[in-house]
Amino acid sequence: MSNIPQDENVARAARLDTPTLSDALDKLGIVGQCYKIKPRSSDFRMAGRAWTLKYGPAQNPPGTVGDFIDDVAPGSVIVLDNNGREDATVWGDILTEIAHRRGIAGTVIDGINRDTHLCLSLGYPVFSKDHWMRTGKDRVQVEATGIPVQIGGARVAPGDILKGDTDGVVVIPQEHEDRVLAIAEEIEAAENHIRAAARSGIRLDAARKQFKYHQLQSREAT
Repeated sequence: MSNIPQDENVARAARLDTPTLSDALDKLGIVGQCYKIKPRSSDFRMAGRAWTLKYGPAQNPPGTVGDFIDDVAPGSVIVLDNNGREDATVWGDILTEIAHRRGIAGTVIDGINRDTHLCLSLGYPVFSKDHWMRTGKDRVQVEATGIPVQIGGARVAPGDILKGDTDGVVVIPQEHEDRVLAIAEEIEAAENHIRAAARSGIRLDAARKQFKYHQLQSREAT
């Protein structure tokens, strides 16, 4: 959308896939892979900066599940930490419709969503542990927004870059994003050279040695 500010590092992340970014994170010793967080469609692709929200068990009387959507800037990724709960949803069709209309980049949930048919039909990217129909109303409530949260064992702070695709979601911490992206681009270039060399008839082991494949993910200090 034309009203979304250009963000060069988000654009760089969007051009890379999650396995390559995962390897770059490993090289720097950063835990940024969101374990078991999966796309509701293998076609979903997403990149943007995190807008975070933390849920907790509902109190008596219960608090709200959240009327936050109008506060989220276009191009953001909504990141919902529901402590991995799979018995109560925190995202459904109303939020999907409004997020899609507002130009939100996608939604990532440490937990589950429902009304999956609408995100599929609109092509709005939702990444979660699973989907099920049971509402979170009177079961969970908003504890805080704009704070660091946990998604699949990875820490996500407001403003971190998230990239999602068929293989899942990675988070790139804002303080390390330039280095992570540069390493990921180096890995991608080297792997492209290896594939090209193999297609030309060079043995794979020779191509990997030539382009230092086995050093691509070797750990280095941040």
